Amino acid sequence: MTADRSGVGTVHLVGSGPGDPELLTLKARRLIDSADVVMHDALPGPEIIATIPEEAAEDVGKRANGERTPQSEIDDRIVAHAEAGREVVRLKGGDPTVFGRAGAELSTCIAAKIPVEVVPGVTSAIAGPALAGIPVTHRDHASSVTVVTGHEAPDADAPPIDWEALAQSGGTIVVLMGVGSLDEYTAALADGGLDPSTPVALIERASWPDQRAVTGTLETIVGVRDREGVEPPAVTVIGDVVEAIES
Repeated sequence: MTADRSGVGTVHLVGSGPGDPELLTLKARRLIDSADVVMHDALPGPEIIATIPEEAAEDVGKRANGERTPQSEIDDRIVAHAEAGREVVRLKGGDPTVFGRAGAELSTCIAAKIPVEVVPGVTSAIAGPALAGIPVTHRDHASSVTVVTGHEAPDADAPPIDWEALAQSGGTIVVLMGVGSLDEYTAALADGGLDPSTPVALIERASWPDQRAVTGTLETIVGVRDREGVEPPAVTVIGDVVEAIES
């Protein structure tokens, strides 16, 4: 947390977990209930969003027509609320530091000398597979797990994902935000040498009331996605752990 400034509110970057209200941390629940403003998108899930006090809720996610609130606008609103003396919760799905833009929002608050705190949450990268009965590590099948994004920003400074290296890693691969690009990275993994028969699962809306999971292989999972109509949010799990419990 940054140094306190008299009269300035604190910003809390809060992870909501995968969506089940019972998977919220006690601290997250307390901060949501006491905040002046809770800036959220859709990823915390409908049951959690429904618990946000109406007077505090501020939707900064996607709209029904496909529009989204730009990150620069979110940053500006966070700072404006805090400088007005409000206690701010920026509520994110999963854990805020796992592809949750927490880095950008931390930098924004620090630059503006706004007190800021990160409140970790249960990441969907682990919880999603677990809730579908898939352990991301298993002593007989995988001793490592790699979490990657399926939606790389074209203007990002970070190096691109090395799918060939992942194909040779021998561990579990978990892809977040990867429903739309499934055909691209499954092809890249196959080109990198990963066996086309490698099991793959898609866990849609993990921990939400309508959670479901579908399975296939590296070679067939795109067809399964299309046939079953899988939509975001969903977690992709690639590796032998998908069938570890069954075997």
